[in-house]
Amino acid sequence: MADNVTIYHNPRCSKSRQTMELLHANAVSPEVVEYLNTPPDFETLDQLLTMLGIEPRQLMRKTEAEYKANNLADESLSRKQLIEAMIAFPKLIERPIVVSNGKAAIGRPPETVLEIL
Repeated sequence: MADNVTIYHNPRCSKSRQTMELLHANAVSPEVVEYLNTPPDFETLDQLLTMLGIEPRQLMRKTEAEYKANNLADESLSRKQLIEAMIAFPKLIERPIVVSNGKAAIGRPPETVLEIL
């Protein structure tokens, strides 16, 4: 089982809470980062995207008002600009993200995080 597990968590999100319960059920006590209060910095977010193997827009919650209000669907926006938007508006970041053993997974569904433990 994994040591050093981190979850980027939003306690108000049901999937995030379910993922946390699943970790605890598997005897994992993760470091909890409530990313709405303490958003990841550019380097951390860039690293998470690399570990997830996805591009910034794939980590964004496209239904949030901030996505539309900031015209983030614009295909001309760079990776850097999209990452900066997620830092400015952390609500846009899909959740939860679990990091373990140099790998990351999005807990949608929560069981996907078990693959990296």
